[in-house]
Parts: sequence; structure tokens; C-alpha cells
Amino acid sequence: MTHDQVVIVLTTAAWSGGVGLIGGVVVWLGRRASVRWLTVGVASVAVLSVVAGTLATARAMFISGHDLGVIGLVAAVAGLVALLFALAVGSALARWSRAIREGARAFGESGEYVASPGGPAEFSELSDELRRTSQKLAESRDRELALEQSRRELVSWVSHDLRTPLAGLRAMTEALEDGLADDPGRYHAMMRAEVDRMVRMVDDLFELSRIHAGVLRLSPQPVALGDLVSEALAGADSVARARGVRLGGEVEQDVLVTADPASLSRVVSNLLMNAIRHTPADGVVEIRGRAVPDGVELSITDACGGMKEEDIPRVFDVGWQGSSARTPDHVDGVGGAGAGLGLAIVKGIVEAHLGQVAVANHDPGCRFLVTLPA
Repeated sequence: MTHDQVVIVLTTAAWSGGVGLIGGVVVWLGRRASVRWLTVGVASVAVLSVVAGTLATARAMFISGHDLGVIGLVAAVAGLVALLFALAVGSALARWSRAIREGARAFGESGEYVASPGGPAEFSELSDELRRTSQKLAESRDRELALEQSRRELVSWVSHDLRTPLAGLRAMTEALEDGLADDPGRYHAMMRAEVDRMVRMVDDLFELSRIHAGVLRLSPQPVALGDLVSEALAGADSVARARGVRLGGEVEQDVLVTADPASLSRVVSNLLMNAIRHTPADGVVEIRGRAVPDGVELSITDACGGMKEEDIPRVFDVGWQGSSARTPDHVDGVGGAGAGLGLAIVKGIVEAHLGQVAVANHDPGCRFLVTLPA
């Protein structure tokens, strides 16, 4: 590099750098202004830096006045064009920013954000992120409303189910106190049955609260599915006989599942009792178990006559007790109608084991299918 070139570089750097430094300070002080004017400010600093460096170099090279005027005129026109372009870009940025701001304001008021098209990639990404956040919040609100509705229905149903045995207990105690009971022993047995029913209901509520709170403690260990099903069938046999329901089915030999024995036993018992409760006299409830490639599959089929398709998604909701088409007209003292908690508990326990439970219509009734990892 020659001496003249070094002088040109140093002169240009000094003047351009000085103007750029002053312009940078001014832009920094006005950083809270509109993006439109910040863009114009940045463009102005760039133009003035070029003009200052050009004029300083031209004077150092002793260019004639005419040529210096030409250079200044060219720089002025180019700078004006650059400023106009910067103003247009800044206005567009301000407009896109204002659209996002208005969308965010509407988002805060209605909870719904409509993505505004156009703008730089960063603005588009911000708009898309706000849209995704809006969708997540909408889904969260829907879940919250569903849970609140479920809580209200649960309180209503449990209150109704508790009111009946409590009213019966009051009537029977008053009859015993007044000496109007012709068979006190029968009254005591009926009172004990009602108390047992309320105890089961409270136990179900406690179990359900532990499931929803995420504090259900499991002690997984290898369990023989055949033994577990046999115990459940033995426990439900007296209820099935009282209702005139036959129990059947089979489980493949040597099928093992890693699960908490007490919790899984409750799952099978709840499903069996639910099937027996909704199967008419002379109906059959079948339970089958087998090994599948992904684990273990357990199915329980009843003879309830099937469910309406719109009711199937609600089967495992807390407090849901079935439509009139599925629920029998009579409910005797064996088993009781329950509070609609058994299937919700089944779903919670199965999911705590990382399994799945589903229900579908299957002639002549419904089939509940539980899938658990081996």
C-alpha cells in the first residue's frame, strides 16, 4: 500500500468514524423512539459517514472546486434516496409491529390471537408463537371448564347418593327408637349394609383424590394374571349369583404382568362389578386375558345391550353413571348403583401403570379392554 493510499484510509476512517460515533450516541439516546425513526437515524448515520469520508478525502487530494461540487451533489442525491428508502422500510416495520401489538391486545381481551401475515422472519416467528400460545391457552381453558363441570357433577351425584342411605338410616333409627321395628335384627342388617355402602363410596373418593393429586403409590412386582383374575371372580361370584348373572372366560397360562397387585386387583374387581351391575338376569359376563407383543391384554365383556355412541367418550368421566339405555331399571341391594367413581378409578390406576383402557360396543353389550406393559 502506497503512502497516498494510507493517507486516504486514515482520513476516511477518522472522519467517517467520528460522524459514526456521534450518530451512534444520538441513535442510542433516541432508542425509545419509533422503529420508523430509528431506521431513518441509522440510515442517516451511514450516509453522513460516507459523505464525511468522501469530502475529507477529496479535500486532501486537492480536487478542484467543480469536481468537489459534483461529488457533494452525487452524495446528497444518493443520501436522499437512502433516507427515503430507510423511511419506507421503517414505516413498514412500524406497521407490522403495530399489527402484532393490536393482535396481542386482542389476545389479552378475548384469549384468541389471529396471526397477522407479512413482515420479517422474526415478526412472523413471534406472531406464530403467539398463535400457538393462544391455542394452548384455549385448550387449557377447555380442560379447566371440563374439570370444573366434572367437579360439580361429582358433588351433585355424590350428594344425591349419600342422601338416600342417610335418609334410610334416619328412618330406621327412628323406627328402632320408637319401638316400631317388628324385626330389629333385619333393621340392623340393613343399617350395616347402608353404612358399608357409604364407606365404599368414601374409600372411592379418597382413592380418586390420590390419583388426581398424583400421589398414588405403586409397588410393581411380577403378578400372575390368572391368579389375580381367579381371585376377582371368586370375590364377585356371590354378587353375580344374586343377580342371576353367569361369569365365564379364560386367561392364558403363565401370563405375568409387572404391576401393583392391590391396585390391579381393584381394576379387575371394579370392571367385573360394573359388568355385573349392568348385565340383566341370565346374562353372561366374560373375562379374558392374554399376552400380546406389547404387554398384556385383559378384556371384560358384559351383556348390557350396548351404549349410545355419544356416551362412550364419557364412560371414564368422574361421576358418570351411564345412560338410561344402559342402566338397568332396577337396582337391588347387591352392589348398589355406586357414585360413578369405579371406572374413573380404573382409568387412573391403569394410566399410573403406563397402560391404556378403552371401551367399545361388542355384541351383546360392551367390552372393556385393558392393555398393560409386561
